[in-house]
Amino acid sequence: MPFVQISLYRSQHGRARQVGDRVHQAMVETLDIPADDKFQILTEHSSGELVYDPSFLGIDRTDGIIMIQITLATGRSRQLKAALFARIAELLAETPGIRPQDIFVTLVEASAENFSFGNGEAQFAYHLPPHLASAPERHGQ
Repeated sequence: MPFVQISLYRSQHGRARQVGDRVHQAMVETLDIPADDKFQILTEHSSGELVYDPSFLGIDRTDGIIMIQITLATGRSRQLKAALFARIAELLAETPGIRPQDIFVTLVEASAENFSFGNGEAQFAYHLPPHLASAPERHGQ
């Protein structure tokens, strides 16, 4: 049930869809989400529309920066989140060749009843799907 928003500069030559596919792959592999649970907004920006510090925390960022925000159900462990960040960076470095320094990811957690997948229903307000209800490592620190 993750909802992904990806922002990058238009000058990155049509990489948005590749980035979206790789981020989704990382979530399937590390968070064990279903492969068909894919909801994304891909936004390409003109020069100057993404604001970032080129050296915050000693990381050398360029205009190749990609900002990824993932809204997902709350409860995953720190280790699982760290694994997701690492896998996103690894996959994006492979294809389409994004520098790990230029990958900025934030996770926004919301309880499952805050999602509606259509029909005006809160599908998970009362019954979580098995992949969310039974994942033991979701509750670790």
